[in-house]
Amino acid sequence: MNVWFVLLTILVFLVLIGVLLYMQKKKFSFSKRVFTALGLGILFGFGLQWVYEAADENLTQSIEWFNIVGTGYIKLLQMIVMPLVFISILSAFTKLKRSHNLGKISILIIGLLVGTTAVAAAVGIGTTVAFDLEAIQIDQGDAEAARGAQLEERATALEGQSYPQKILELLPANPFFDFTGQRATSTIAVVIFSAFIGIAYLGVQRKEPEAAAFFKKMVESLYAVIMRIVTMVLRLTPYGVLAIMAKTVALSNFDAIMKLGEFVGASYVALLIMFAIHLMMLTLAGLNPVTYMKKVLPVLAFAFTSRSSAGTLPLNIQTQKNQLGVSEGIANFSGSFGLSIGQNGCAGVYPAMLAVMIAPTVGINPLTPSFIFTLIIIVAISSFGVAGVGGGATFAAILVLSAMDLPVALAGLLISVEPLIDMGRTAVNVSGAMTSGIITSKVTGDLDTETYNKEMVEAEA
Repeated sequence: MNVWFVLLTILVFLVLIGVLLYMQKKKFSFSKRVFTALGLGILFGFGLQWVYEAADENLTQSIEWFNIVGTGYIKLLQMIVMPLVFISILSAFTKLKRSHNLGKISILIIGLLVGTTAVAAAVGIGTTVAFDLEAIQIDQGDAEAARGAQLEERATALEGQSYPQKILELLPANPFFDFTGQRATSTIAVVIFSAFIGIAYLGVQRKEPEAAAFFKKMVESLYAVIMRIVTMVLRLTPYGVLAIMAKTVALSNFDAIMKLGEFVGASYVALLIMFAIHLMMLTLAGLNPVTYMKKVLPVLAFAFTSRSSAGTLPLNIQTQKNQLGVSEGIANFSGSFGLSIGQNGCAGVYPAMLAVMIAPTVGINPLTPSFIFTLIIIVAISSFGVAGVGGGATFAAILVLSAMDLPVALAGLLISVEPLIDMGRTAVNVSGAMTSGIITSKVTGDLDTETYNKEMVEAEA
């Protein structure tokens, strides 16, 4: 290892951090700083690719230092996700304008999330067929074989469970354990636990209004404190984006990406189609899709960079409330539900594409109506409980491929391009959650259309 090379690389990184600090001092808007960080990170990553080889020890050591900023930022986001999900759901119950709308709101949000995931599965199927993709076209190396073995091992642990048992896995037997995020279904378990407390609050509100009022004040105080922590963490976003993008681009295997370019291209075509469907839904709801695109772009850029729907939750909720006119209760519901239910990219497009690609390897025609219908239904059902962090798509793929009796190990063939595709999938996940919140607010008459239509108010993070 050449210490001077490592020090020089770190120095350049610090200079880029200095540029972002200067922009913050000069009061550049939050979105401009995020996009500047994104661009600088990509350019810096390409520069590192040009100077070093992917396996170079100097690059590895430099990345370790970058991780203090990038991975450190992601860890801080992960730190606040479970508390934010919990308090967001509770706050949603205490801030609903009409309690009798609770069931309607929940059904609308969940219905939109699951329904759009079914549509995403159909889009994934159509795109795979249009690009004529099959798993047998992909060469299997040592890394792919190892990844396939890991997936098979994980699938074996899930195969012994019936669907009723999988449903039971969603329930929070020990909510305090689920707050640690140790289970794949921890997020939805925390949502369910929070919902139970919220429903209990509504009951107490009718019978003991004074006790309910005291509880509401406690929730509001806790919500204010947690949102303050969220603001503190979000101020670090440009620096985290810079480090994450520099690392991602510097360590990307572009040879493998070129070999699997057709699959990468097909995936992004499917994801763009799904995003266009979100815009179409907003248009049919009487809302300007261009306004939506302008206002959610910083949120989707962060989702793209971080590859974490959970990490994007704070920005998701804030943008829905402050920029898009969604009521606070619905924004909290849609953002939180969207972490673990009906993720359009990870739980919809991706597993459907894999199933269609892998089916011919075991003599199944993926174009038969019965296969397509069964696949869409299984994708929609399996979308419950998919974790909103990196790796959620893998969990969804295992569930779907196992249910369709397809070889799980073949999903490991895409390991080299997984991070690149996961960026787009995460952005579509977040867009789906935000779209469900906006449309639900519109249907229930809670959408502030004046806020939605007015010029974007720059965040002060």
